Amino acid sequence: MKPYDLVDLALTSLWRTKLRTTLTTLGVIIGIGALVSMVSFGTGMQKNITQTFHENDLFTSLHVTPQKVDLDQIMEGDVEGVVESFKEETPALDDSALQKIQSFPEVEIAFPEIRFPVKIRLGDQETRTTLQALPADMGRYKPFSQIPHGRFFATDTASSVVLSPRVLKNLKFVLRDPEQPSNISLEDSLRGMQSCSPDSLLGRTLQIVTSVVDVKALSKNPFDYMRPSIKTPFRETVTPLTIVGIQKAPSGFENGRFAAGAIVPIKTAETIPRLGFSSVWEILGKADKPEGYDALYVRVKNIQDVETVGQKIENMGFGVFSIADELEEIRKGFIILDTTLGAIGTIALIVAALGIINTMVMSILERTREIGIMKAIGGSENEIKGIFFFEAGTIGLLGGIFGLILGWLITRIANLVANYYIAKEGGPHVDFFYIPPWLILGALAFSVLVSLLAGLYPAVRAARVDPVRALRHD
Repeated sequence: MKPYDLVDLALTSLWRTKLRTTLTTLGVIIGIGALVSMVSFGTGMQKNITQTFHENDLFTSLHVTPQKVDLDQIMEGDVEGVVESFKEETPALDDSALQKIQSFPEVEIAFPEIRFPVKIRLGDQETRTTLQALPADMGRYKPFSQIPHGRFFATDTASSVVLSPRVLKNLKFVLRDPEQPSNISLEDSLRGMQSCSPDSLLGRTLQIVTSVVDVKALSKNPFDYMRPSIKTPFRETVTPLTIVGIQKAPSGFENGRFAAGAIVPIKTAETIPRLGFSSVWEILGKADKPEGYDALYVRVKNIQDVETVGQKIENMGFGVFSIADELEEIRKGFIILDTTLGAIGTIALIVAALGIINTMVMSILERTREIGIMKAIGGSENEIKGIFFFEAGTIGLLGGIFGLILGWLITRIANLVANYYIAKEGGPHVDFFYIPPWLILGALAFSVLVSLLAGLYPAVRAARVDPVRALRHD
């Protein structure tokens, strides 16, 4: 029997039982659709996170602290162990240490991490946020080299500030496209939001409001502050700055290192009066510690330099953390996530495989006499197996193709729904799903393979049919 005849017999049989074939194929389609949509969610998460890390050069950055903190202690909730680590004697993370780190040939830039809470006043609106100090040289790197509105500040002493869209929204400003008259929804309008173009905000002066301790007030009796008429020993100071840039809205996977609401030049930040601490960790770190910075940000030239520079800094007695060090753990986490999602989708495909077995067995019972005739006129067992294998493979191939289409449609609909709610909260568009080429080819191959395995038992059973008994079959 020629291969063409095998194909023709198989397709004719499938066409003769169109309803049964359609329902069986539909089971495979649903299984592949579930598998593709779930795995594509895992790959989409991985793509978004790793792409954000690469775009912001997180894999080439290090976080340096005076203390060597064991991350396992933090994950296990060992608060006493973490506190004890702050009490250990450590060298000062001061300007001399910073200059030494900057002198390493592998280091591109290094500076102290300065962040503290502030209030921002713009017009008659006010909001609270976090201010971060950065050197002007950071304007050469992403995301600050790609500020969509305005520019990054040019010098470390400029009286400038770069704002985030979220801070502007808290100040009741909604950025709009200059070509559009307005993008204010009814809900935002009722909340008093104002639609404005980015250019109308650039160049405006805002006020950075910080709290400081009034030394003179501290000389009073502490119990006096319990009386309503006596003010607290804190007072506010105001620093005017000019808006020179507006950042793009960060994605949901953007890192928090540069996610402050307001970014100012590092030397300008040093002149802004403020309290001497902004977190409990700083208070713990102040006790019996030499004066210095609470943390440094270090960027190296290549990801291969992370380990070398990290080792040099650790030899100086400081703690070092890098995303690159956790890269292998991140990959393991995504492998576990993809495997779990794939296993859930595979369950649906296994159920579809049972449907294929049922369909093929029923086909054998209905075609017993036909099988007997083929064997009586010289058809071999391998040729009989080939017919049923081809039928199973055809169901798997069709199920795989249409399953990919179904999976793609599911991901598009889910992505539209998710981004609809994200847009209502003022967030950017995020592609939660990603279907790489290996997933397309793998889904097709897996569908055909499962179908062939499902057709194995029916094919063997059909090949063993006794032609004499088959010809007597009614």
